[in-house]
Amino acid sequence: MLCNNSYLESNSAISATYGTFLPGDKPRGRNVPFSHFPKSGFPVNRDRIPTLRQTVMAILSFVFLLLPTTVICAQPLSLEQLTAKTQEMYDKTIDLKATFIQEVTIKSMKKTEREEGTVYFKNPKMMLWDYTKPKFKKLVINAQKAWLYVPEDRMVYVQNAEDVYRSRMAVKFLSGIGRLSEDFQIRFSKDTPFDGDGNYRLVLTAKESGSGVDRLHIIVDGKIFQILQCRFNDSFGNTTRLRFSDFSLNTGVPDKFFTFKAPEGVEVVQMPQ
Repeated sequence: MLCNNSYLESNSAISATYGTFLPGDKPRGRNVPFSHFPKSGFPVNRDRIPTLRQTVMAILSFVFLLLPTTVICAQPLSLEQLTAKTQEMYDKTIDLKATFIQEVTIKSMKKTEREEGTVYFKNPKMMLWDYTKPKFKKLVINAQKAWLYVPEDRMVYVQNAEDVYRSRMAVKFLSGIGRLSEDFQIRFSKDTPFDGDGNYRLVLTAKESGSGVDRLHIIVDGKIFQILQCRFNDSFGNTTRLRFSDFSLNTGVPDKFFTFKAPEGVEVVQMPQ
């Protein structure tokens, strides 16, 4: 079924990550992940609406930064050493699984929404964000398709993956942190390069605007170099924080995790290209 305005509510709280499978259109569900936009609905200016392609790039940056290395160093690493170790581990990783806690602070509503779930990633270009608390929802992406499933609304939105991965920046994200240095400035936090537990605090800033991700703040475990937290702001002043734990690497996550078949009775909306 083609997308139709009758399936889209004008006053729903839309996800900055998944709520715009296409610029200017929005799923009618109120419980999509990363619900950044105010309840009053979309802004009129479509140029201000983040696309799925842009926000998936932010997710991809989280994914490659999740990858831990088991090397333990007694002395603090230089930025170059830390970047190299992260890239080395990324290159060796076939798949990963991790639990996550996501907190989104919505500036206009002065409230923070918390969600939990499990993320799966597999090379090349496959990932699943499986939300379990407080509402079930699912984002599935493989090399061909992207699905956003909102069970409460009995709707699944489908888009071609090529529209997600079209950007050159998306390819950089998929290539790891070492490749990102071509388009991002990576530095230690000026205020506090280390936290009280000896963990590294990094800031990634886009060298040019329009990449879809202007700045990322991350905290890296100072002993085993896994990402503990990631934070970014959107253009509306909302803040998303992600915390990761319980990592499993190269366990043979099956490809079937990264495809989706709509349950019986669920409406399938094919988003325009």
